[in-house]
Amino acid sequence: MSFGDPNNPYGQQQGQQPGGQQPGYGYPQQAPQGVPQQGYGYPQAPPVQAGYGGFPGIPTEMPGGVKSARVMLYVIAGLQLIGAIIFAIAAAAVNAAKNDASLQEDVQFQELADYSGNALWGIVAFAVLWGVLAVFLAVKFGSGGNGIRITAMVFGVITAILGIYPFIVVGLVHTVLAILVVVFVAKSDGGSWFNRQQQPQY
Repeated sequence: MSFGDPNNPYGQQQGQQPGGQQPGYGYPQQAPQGVPQQGYGYPQAPPVQAGYGGFPGIPTEMPGGVKSARVMLYVIAGLQLIGAIIFAIAAAAVNAAKNDASLQEDVQFQELADYSGNALWGIVAFAVLWGVLAVFLAVKFGSGGNGIRITAMVFGVITAILGIYPFIVVGLVHTVLAILVVVFVAKSDGGSWFNRQQQPQY
């Protein structure tokens, strides 16, 4: 059987690949190895930025300033816990002094002890609740919306004011941390983070 006769309809044509498949009929020719392949008539599109739903410009990772504000909220909560313990010890000491037999007859001291003890226990309760609020806000930074942002700013302003008065010396650290929380959350990247499109919960 001759393969060299170009007029033989039953012979293998020149340039025909083994197996009977001819290039160019519905099958693209493979490019040589090492040569990048490109599509037919359509240039490659640039990669889409990662985001919720594939939309560009939406932050997918918490900005550094928001992360810092979150850490500062945890620090404020820790300081609130320490303050609550200190004021609880002071309230217990006042209560113990009030029950001292030698001071039972002193009416003025008893009135002062009652007032001081109640005030100290009130401060303890407020410190605990304020610390719980700080932890709640810090936890919600990952999934919360603009409401959490506004609440965090209000929390920071009130904490800064309380740090200035009446707890001037003790609250100085609170004041600095609270102001930084407000600044970091109020920045543009903080606004973008809290106003981002939330992923649907299933």
